[in-house]
Amino acid sequence: MDDIRKLIVGNWKMHGLKSALDEVDRLAELCSRGEPKADILICPPATLLSEMAGPCRDAGFFVGGQTCHHRLKGAYTGEISAEMLKDAGATHVILGHSERRLYNGETNEQVKAKAEAALSVGLIPIICIGETRTERDSGQAVAVVSQFLAGSIPDEIDDFIISYEPLWAIGTGLVPTPGEIAEIHMAIRQRVGGDIPILYGGSVKPDNAGRILSIANVNGALVGGASLKADDFYGIIKSA
Repeated sequence: MDDIRKLIVGNWKMHGLKSALDEVDRLAELCSRGEPKADILICPPATLLSEMAGPCRDAGFFVGGQTCHHRLKGAYTGEISAEMLKDAGATHVILGHSERRLYNGETNEQVKAKAEAALSVGLIPIICIGETRTERDSGQAVAVVSQFLAGSIPDEIDDFIISYEPLWAIGTGLVPTPGEIAEIHMAIRQRVGGDIPILYGGSVKPDNAGRILSIANVNGALVGGASLKADDFYGIIKSA
């Protein structure tokens, strides 16, 4: 629904050292010039999460993780639990991002289990779904997205977010047409109901954010590279 408050998410991926905290200060300065018409969430590398939580909270931003394990604790070397993210100051966690599905082999079942873990400690999961170029060109986009939804969302929950990110648009500079985005977001809306925020992700930039965010059922954006620099990210936030 179009009356859902917009959410602009910055996914820093594997970028950012301690010096990148200056970008949070810069973003806070920019946003202080006028109240943003959107909620702002930054998902930095786990190494920065606890240090970023305080400045973000002071600026009115949220912070989140980029993934979590499906167990809350245990002998899982190198993993991070939802409970740890919460303890570090996170309010949200991105789950099932296409890069996790591609490079780490994450399945719908694993994403669902991670979402259940996140919800159990009070984190809001942002569940990512999207089709390949081949699936888009063969007319299977809606069917593929529907399969992701059916397999990745825990049963009987109402506090989650969906991010539609066509795989072929991530980091490529390619963006679906407004009609293509509207078609998928409507299909998602019919599946998840009227109150769940649905974000769009995939080559969102300051110069196209306004067009994307004006499409029906687009309730925000999941932003990659353009979120690393405060001035670029603010350009997207203003579009909301």
